[in-house]
Amino acid sequence: MTKLLELRGVVEAAPDAVAAVLLDVGSGGRSPLAVTGTVEHDDGDEFVVIHEGSRMTVTVDRAGRSVSLQGEWWYRGVTSVEPDPRGSLVVHRVFNVAPGHRWAVRMVSRGPLNAAPTAFATQLEQLSRLLGAAAWVITD
Repeated sequence: MTKLLELRGVVEAAPDAVAAVLLDVGSGGRSPLAVTGTVEHDDGDEFVVIHEGSRMTVTVDRAGRSVSLQGEWWYRGVTSVEPDPRGSLVVHRVFNVAPGHRWAVRMVSRGPLNAAPTAFATQLEQLSRLLGAAAWVITD
């Protein structure tokens, strides 16, 4: 598994409060990460959704305050909540989980990797509204 991208942002709310919203990814959930589509298989904190013709496995790790979304081939996105002096640090990482074919992943991943910063900023904005707390992307 190779990390391709890491994005970070702050939400001025307690980690447990941020995680309570962020990890609510089930059907009808309030998380900005909630995946829409047809639920194919559901084991509570792990379920498979058919979204726009693709299978997405969603796994919630409540103890680790993280949620991962993994596609069928190369994509794995992990979003986690960590304590921060300002409230919570939200970290989104994108990994290549394909067992080879690096050249193909480089070509296919361009779109999702280019779209990720805007999507992450939008998700932080949604968390901000839901929690009534300030939030921003860390740019370094």
